[in-house]
Amino acid sequence: MIGATWLGLALSVLAAPPIQAPPEVRVDSVPGSELTVYLLTFEPGELIWERFGHNALWIRDHRTGRDWAYDYGRFSFGRTVTDNLRFIGRFAVGDLNYSMGEGDVRAYLAAYERAGRAIWSQELDLPPAARAALRDFLEWNIRDENREYQYNYYLDNCSTRIRDALDRVIGGQLRAWADTVRTPWTYRDHTRRTTESGVALYTALMLGLGQPVDRPISAWQEMFLPISLRPFLDRITIEDPDGRRHPLVKEAKLLVASDRFLVPAEPARPTGRYLAVGSVVGLLLATLGRMASRSGRWRLAFGGAAVGWSFLAGLGGLVLAAIWGFTTHRFSYANENLLQLNLVSLALAAVLPAALWRGLRRRRLALGLAGLTAGLSIVGLVLKVLPSFYQDNFDAIALALPVHLGLLVGLWLTDQPV
Repeated sequence: MIGATWLGLALSVLAAPPIQAPPEVRVDSVPGSELTVYLLTFEPGELIWERFGHNALWIRDHRTGRDWAYDYGRFSFGRTVTDNLRFIGRFAVGDLNYSMGEGDVRAYLAAYERAGRAIWSQELDLPPAARAALRDFLEWNIRDENREYQYNYYLDNCSTRIRDALDRVIGGQLRAWADTVRTPWTYRDHTRRTTESGVALYTALMLGLGQPVDRPISAWQEMFLPISLRPFLDRITIEDPDGRRHPLVKEAKLLVASDRFLVPAEPARPTGRYLAVGSVVGLLLATLGRMASRSGRWRLAFGGAAVGWSFLAGLGGLVLAAIWGFTTHRFSYANENLLQLNLVSLALAAVLPAALWRGLRRRRLALGLAGLTAGLSIVGLVLKVLPSFYQDNFDAIALALPVHLGLLVGLWLTDQPV
């Protein structure tokens, strides 16, 4: 999805496994009767941009023998360091220029099978006119002047583009049904379950995503996930122009089986683990602060740990504020984690060295800043009683609050008699 790369599909067709011979299909003069349409779903992979899965539309032309696939969500880092830095810079501000791709189906299947990813196909029971319209739209969309678009990881990605193309050729029936199906999940829930295998990525995403990802979503919205679009298509019944009602999916097959990169059906709740980590770090800071009153060596250890945490917390707050104020990453706006990671911590990091070695006045200032950071964290927890503070950020609170309190206690203990 979310990210097939150019390199992954630039494989030799000769090295690819053979496609199953097509069944006998009656081809008549009705445009589109010579076509069979499949949705291909590639289960998640190992890399960051593969964790949400990927999908493609496969058009089989029984008249010409052509088996061709179309997909969205292509991106390229570039060939040089400068190109890569430029891409990262654009990504940072939300300028995500992605594109559409195409290729022989055998190359697609070979690429994803080699990567150890499961592959599903669903034959779609579309009327001939809809099949022809879909092929014509994809051929128009793949032109150089049309293939690029501004990517959005929840609203405009590889899966939503395919969803919208299918909805267009069946007269809006997919959206009419899916908008009425409410789910118990949010965008954050799906982000959780697809990324929880990587602690660093999971933590960064949970800190960086704001309130907009914490409202329950409909089936239509959940189809941003390729691994969700597939099962939802299995559930819908459509009506053809001639009045025939039938399931949209005619037949589903598992083409390649793999359980290497499984995604759980429900998101985990690791708040307890974050609380344990935060409590250990907070207790360590408090203990180091107590020992700091004994010798300069312990004072140095406490100072290093306290400055390190404050700098990281303040830098995190600076990044969160910059995302909200200066980028188009709208799902990171209104981020309550700014009460857990904020610019006050940067000020504390700057003041702490002088406070520990240069006198009472600076120590009082540091205590005041430490108290403010801990107080803001507590406020972030207390505000959860209000409906407008609905962000699901208990993981962040569980991690940050004990550390802020431990730093405050440790700083106070640095000058208490042993």
